[in-house]
Amino acid sequence: MILVDTNVLLDIVEDDPNWRGWSQRQLEAAHLRDRLCINPVIYAELSIAFRRIEELDSVLSDGDIDVLESLPREALFLAGKAFVEYRKRGGASKKGVLPDFFIGAHAAVGGMTLLTRDVARIRSYFPTVRMISPS
Repeated sequence: MILVDTNVLLDIVEDDPNWRGWSQRQLEAAHLRDRLCINPVIYAELSIAFRRIEELDSVLSDGDIDVLESLPREALFLAGKAFVEYRKRGGASKKGVLPDFFIGAHAAVGGMTLLTRDVARIRSYFPTVRMISPS
């Protein structure tokens, strides 16, 4: 399975002039290799680009992207531990576990490849996650 990060989908949906081409090509190539999916955190982040849930669900269906209904407890636990490490390293967010940690932990625990443009946090806190990324 390939977990598709929010930034890649937003590049396409919002027609980002710098990243749409790269994201579209990578998404199409990934679809040829494996099943594409998003998790509830990505779904929530992606929802900001849509007025109605039906619009979002239609885009995901058209892209043959499955929505996983939950994150495993192991991923939730790992996300919390990664956030603690982030704070120890001087991370600025004090409000709670960041979405990137839920996404990275889910990919790590699920043995999924992550299609993303945001590689720094994933590499730093989830070094075992395989990524499809620009760098």
